[in-house]
This record gives sequence, structure tokens and C-alpha cells, in this order.
Amino acid sequence: MVPSKVISIILGGGQGSRLYPLTATRSKPAVPIAGKYRLVDIPISNCINSNLKRIFVLTQFNSASLNKHIKNTYHFSVFSDAFVDILAAEQTPLNTTWYQGTADAVRQSLHHVKQHDFEYVLILSGDQLYQMDFEAMVDSHVEKGADISIATIPVNAKDGTSFGILKADENLSITAFTEKPNAEKIIGWESEVGEEMAKQGRHYLASMGIYLFNKDVLISMLEGNERHDFGKEIIPQAVGVNKIVSYQYEGYWTDIGNIDSFFEANLGITDEVPEFNLFSPCPIFSRARMLPPSKISGTKLNNTVIADGCIINAEEISRAVIGIRTRIGAGTKISNCYVMGSDYYQTLEEIEGLKQTHKPLTGIGENCTINNAILDKNCFIGNNVVINGGPHLQDGDFDTHTCKDGIIVIKKKAIIADGTVIG
Repeated sequence: MVPSKVISIILGGGQGSRLYPLTATRSKPAVPIAGKYRLVDIPISNCINSNLKRIFVLTQFNSASLNKHIKNTYHFSVFSDAFVDILAAEQTPLNTTWYQGTADAVRQSLHHVKQHDFEYVLILSGDQLYQMDFEAMVDSHVEKGADISIATIPVNAKDGTSFGILKADENLSITAFTEKPNAEKIIGWESEVGEEMAKQGRHYLASMGIYLFNKDVLISMLEGNERHDFGKEIIPQAVGVNKIVSYQYEGYWTDIGNIDSFFEANLGITDEVPEFNLFSPCPIFSRARMLPPSKISGTKLNNTVIADGCIINAEEISRAVIGIRTRIGAGTKISNCYVMGSDYYQTLEEIEGLKQTHKPLTGIGENCTINNAILDKNCFIGNNVVINGGPHLQDGDFDTHTCKDGIIVIKKKAIIADGTVIG
């Protein structure tokens, strides 16, 4: 495979309403994960590790922080044709609408993409967590003479009802497609899968929303029509017309579409042997920050990931991800939490002034108890605060926080006064 023949396009997604309030002021790909990265770093890193270094990111909503992150992160040699460029939705004399779907977003961006020399287009989602070798996928696509390759992952019958399910023959050619079949309809949609997947009862091929198109095929499918979505229109209508091949992936993959999946994906990083391996030889690239090492005093730690620049005096932290520049006071206990951290440090003068006026500092104060929660960036949590998420809570949106599926999400820049009890 010649990497210079491939252009990668990462779809930034819509408003990200299911990830609210994390997407209240930022686009979905800009949401922080694992304490120091952004969601968009995952597909970009997969591309770079696969030697695919010409990348467009399509955005529409709340794109300012994403633009800033990409501008400050991805720099290549001036002697290279590598780039990571943002393509924000734009209105033109020929097109007065915003993106209407995944396919429409690519269609409206084609005039920018066509300025480059390429033969294949790799289309990725901006809100998935996985590590994948796209170079192998391109090689398979070329070898099989495919028009379209779709990355698929084997799932069981229960999970299959949440995905687009593909039927593949013995040559891995896709012969049929159904979108989110119910428990009865999915029967008979089994495909050949690997031995290990079969042992786990994962006989159904789910689309991962990762597509590889031949250039001419993609252009002919998008131009001159108003089909808006790849999964609902483009792919189903191409079955039986174009040669579509399944590229089966059997590693860890999760679609971070809502608060619950986002929460579990982050806490999964704290497992003894995490399914998503941050310590892989293939690195996740992100913004290089010149932060000091974290300082921890008198804290019992268990299954905890701590990013750079933290000052921690907590009593105990278990199954938690602690993001950059987090400050945690003495006597505090944290469990089952993702604390995103802060964008800045307060000066000693600012800290003294806040203490004198009994206002919370950035981070988490003393003698707090926090469980089953996500703390967005730059929160001010006072002393003796109790935040206790769990199944006893009803969903709701409040001034300082949101409750979803038993998870309490403290909003960005929220101020939680001393002694407050949430949950």
C-alpha cells in the first residue's frame, strides 16, 4: 500500500446531545478522555500510526476548542505533504445548508478534498475508542479488488440489535445489510467469524462506521443526489451493486455515544489489564504540555490513572482517572470517577484571596466524598462536599450538574459551595 494514495476524513458528528453537558461548549471530538487526550486524538493517532498522514476533520458545532487543539497539536515537517486540517461546515452560493448527515458532510467537503492527489478515501468517526491498523485494511481492500471496504466487528445477538448488521459470504463479500434488527429479525444474519469470536457467541458482523472507498466510487455515490447518510442510505443502496468487502476487526472497540459509554470507557482504562491499552507501542498523540510531574502526599491509590501536573493530598482514590493539573485536598475520598482537571493553575495570591473569602479553589477541596461522577474541566469543588451517583438518582439537568443513568456530571466551571450534598 502506498500511503500517499489515501485521504482520511474524520467525521466530527452532530450536536452530541447524548453527551451533554460535556458537549455544551465543545464539539464531541474535543471532549477530553483518559485525563490528557481528546476524543479526536484516537482516530488521528490510528491514522498516523498506520502511516496515513493526510487527514481532514469535518466539524459543525462548537468547533472553536477543537480547532485550537488541532492547531496546537499536529505539526509536520514543511518538507512533508502531511496535514491535519479542519473543514468546518460552510454556506456557499451553491449550498446554503449545514451538514445534513455523514454522507452530506463529505459531499459538501469534496471540493476541498479533490484538490489533492489520491485513489482511496478512508472515512472515520470522531467518537470511537479503538486501536486499529488502517494500513492492513487498505492492503486488504486493494488485494480483493473492492469498491468499498467496511470495518466490521463480531457481536452477539443481543448487542447486534444496536448496530447495522452485515451479511458476508465465504469470500468476505457483503451480500446484505440491515439497520438495527430486532431480536427476531437478526436470526439468520450470522456470518463466518474467527474461532475466538465464535466461542464467545459473536456470530454477527456489526458495522463500525469505518469505510474505505475507491475515489471514483465515492464521488459517483455522492454527487448529483441528496442521500445524506452512509449507514442508512449509501451503504444499503450499494449492496448488490458495488463490490463491498468486510474487513473484520477483533480487537477492543467502543462507540462513545452517550454519558454511560463514555464513563465506562474511561474507567476501563484503570483495569489491571485494560482492553484499551494506553501503554501500547503505538502511541496516542496529543498536545505536548510542559507540565511538572504530579505530586502525591499521603494518598492511598488503587486502580487509578493520574495525568501530569497534579497536586494530590487526598485520603483515598480508587478506580478513577485524574486529569491534568487536578488539585485534591486532604481527607477527600474519590471512587469510580473521571476528573478532567484544569486548564490553568491558580497563583498563591489567588488561592489566599479565595480562602479568606471562603470561596472554593479550582479542583476538589478537603474532606469530600465523590463517587460515580464525572467532573468536567475547571470545576471549583469546596470542602466537605458529597457527590454520590448511583441507580437511586433520577435523570435531570440542574444549574451545576446533570444526572444521567446514575452518573453525576459536574458541569464545566461549576462552583460547588462548601458542605453541598448532591445525590
